[in-house]
Amino acid sequence: MDNIKISTAQFEHKSGDKEYNLSVIDKLAEKAAKEGSTAIAFHECSVTGYSFARHLSKDEMLDLAELIPEGPAILRLISIAQKHNIAILAGLFEKDEKENLFKAYVCVDRNGMVAKFRKLHPFINPYLTPGNEYCVFELNGWKCGILVCYDNNIVENVRATTLLGAEIIFMPHVTMCTPSTRPGAGFVEPALWHNRQNDPTPLRLEFDGMKGRQWLMKWLPSRAYDNAVYVIFSNPIGMDDDQLKNGCSMIIDPFGDINAECRELGDEVATAVLTRDKLTKAGGSRYINARRPELYGDIIGKPHRAEQKVIWLQKERLEANS
Repeated sequence: MDNIKISTAQFEHKSGDKEYNLSVIDKLAEKAAKEGSTAIAFHECSVTGYSFARHLSKDEMLDLAELIPEGPAILRLISIAQKHNIAILAGLFEKDEKENLFKAYVCVDRNGMVAKFRKLHPFINPYLTPGNEYCVFELNGWKCGILVCYDNNIVENVRATTLLGAEIIFMPHVTMCTPSTRPGAGFVEPALWHNRQNDPTPLRLEFDGMKGRQWLMKWLPSRAYDNAVYVIFSNPIGMDDDQLKNGCSMIIDPFGDINAECRELGDEVATAVLTRDKLTKAGGSRYINARRPELYGDIIGKPHRAEQKVIWLQKERLEANS
């Protein structure tokens, strides 16, 4: 089909409370379905919660994680998809039969499981295993891909998913409002969130500044523009364990323009119509066709030098234990 209507959502999840989180997913999926959306996307670990997992042992992670597709949370997601006749994309911790742990993101519809992706660069808990393959699937005649949070910061992942045929890339995150070496980064005081009804301005200034949205705008639209794809960005809002997140879930078109964005200081859905003509009209389409892989194919695929690998492992441990 030439057009497809997609929704992205933001909500304040509760750590480890799958029943509550699934109830919010149900409510927001109903809202998106009433707006005529084919699919709604939720953030990374939207079913389980996220940052609290940095405190969990392997046994606790195994208790939290589920087998996919037979786990109860997946069955509940399918039930919600059936009730509202909408495809649902959501994230949770996964375990396999050998007790390996993964950061998973799934797409389900009224007929069952459509796709599953395992995060390629998982953080937050040292017992997580990286995924080892890309994911491209079909949704109402459109080719879709999934990359979770940090996966999108490695530009090769976005280009590879595009070259595998993706026209829409779902990019679920739990991001922003955390310390970093970049200028202006840092936590946002939870007190501002709790006082948002009385005085929203200080919170909005923090959320929209360098701690939040301004950082996102430095790179996220370029992923869409460079690859001539639609980007469906989903992110939580509110308290994630002891950290505050600023939402800004949005849909970006192949020109790098924002077509829809969540701007409320609370649970919300943003919806946009995606049209095929932008896939070829946008400059990224020409850039992909102009590639000369014979010049740099071997360079792009070059393995890490030893010191680069050490830096990556140190960062992985730091993120897992922060």
